[in-house]
Amino acid sequence: QVQLVESGGGLVQAGGSLRLSCAASGRTFSSYRMDWFRQPPGKEREFVAGVNWSGSSTYYSDSVKGRFTISRDNAKNMVYLQMNSLKPEDTAVYYCARRSGPILQDWGQGTQVTVST
Repeated sequence: QVQLVESGGGLVQAGGSLRLSCAASGRTFSSYRMDWFRQPPGKEREFVAGVNWSGSSTYYSDSVKGRFTISRDNAKNMVYLQMNSLKPEDTAVYYCARRSGPILQDWGQGTQVTVST
């Protein structure tokens, strides 16, 4: 099991930027793909971005492609989500998750991102 702790959320104006961080514990962190999800108010949790074990491949939802960048630093057991050109519809609780194949095995507690108009 890997424990995940997100940070970096906050309140930002539309058009602004935030960088989310996800700190992972556990020696197996570098073996797994890591994903970011988000849950907007009153909506279901949705996929945002993913990065493979080495960082060489990244995946994005259409809604964030070109604005968000996911990255990882295996030496530090960290995953990041750089969010630029933020929109009010990006307001959500953001979660990082460890993926093993089709299974999302571990989740963090989430960090709130609020984008004001």
